[in-house]
Amino acid sequence: MNLPRRTLGTSELDVSIMSLGSWRTFEHISRDDGVDVMRAARDAGINFLDDARYDDETGTAPIPTGYSEVVFGELFRAACWERDEVVVANKLWWEHWPHEDAAAELDGSLGRMGFDHVDLIYAIRPPDQLPISAVVEQVGGLVASGRARAWGTGMWTAAQHHEALRVCAEIGVAPPCAAQMANSLVDHAGPDEPAMRQAFDAGPISLIASYVLAGGTLTGKYLSTGTGGRASSDDSPLMARGKAVAAQVVALASEWNVPANHVAFAYAFGHPHLGSIVFGARSADHVRSNAAAHATYAALDDGQRAQIHSLGGNSIEPI
Repeated sequence: MNLPRRTLGTSELDVSIMSLGSWRTFEHISRDDGVDVMRAARDAGINFLDDARYDDETGTAPIPTGYSEVVFGELFRAACWERDEVVVANKLWWEHWPHEDAAAELDGSLGRMGFDHVDLIYAIRPPDQLPISAVVEQVGGLVASGRARAWGTGMWTAAQHHEALRVCAEIGVAPPCAAQMANSLVDHAGPDEPAMRQAFDAGPISLIASYVLAGGTLTGKYLSTGTGGRASSDDSPLMARGKAVAAQVVALASEWNVPANHVAFAYAFGHPHLGSIVFGARSADHVRSNAAAHATYAALDDGQRAQIHSLGGNSIEPI
């Protein structure tokens, strides 16, 4: 399978239009299954892997936080990835700022992963006491030191992006090349905000679309009562809308004889600033099913894309 690649912003990072995330996945499956997931991603043409540190959820990890990174690194090597042929991303959470700066936080992650650098470091939305100017200086230092090749943002506001672009121009730091933001049929306010579209253009900044299936609701798997999973008992407004829109997604998928998840992914593929869609998977089959969504999108006609787009209820025209 050949997935198209796109360059992120002004960086030299050339990434597949779909990328494999690792949020709350690899510690919950066997190592053999994890290796199978990694290899299936490579076979599907994915060259962009997204890792993150978070607290142990299993109660069995040997360290309380960051074991996700240990497992990621072990699976990466077991799957025999060539390090210079894959783009690896990680995140700065700023949890212990200012006692732990960006370099110290990333050094900890690199040590757990067993890497000497990441290709893309996302700066997650900083705490109130950490100004954007300091974030730019910190990530600029990471790039200058070789710990990261480029930087991006995670869950930032449009105003924060514009401030970062201004500071980058003033102090000579490369602008963020990517912005990871939720972008699904039911949650797309961030990437669609006019001020954010201006930031995408000004950077230029590429959108890394996350949470595209809205917790799995848009696949239609929660339409039946008694279905298990975290989202099944989530009664938040977002999940309620996801379950409501899912019925329309499933109807279109049935009419067109394509998988429902492909219809949901198609919405994100249509964003004019898209760099890549990040998804998680707990099986090789799951990877293959998701990665095949781009071929489905490419085969849709303008009328079908418009029908999907209309389910999102916004004004950006699909590409």
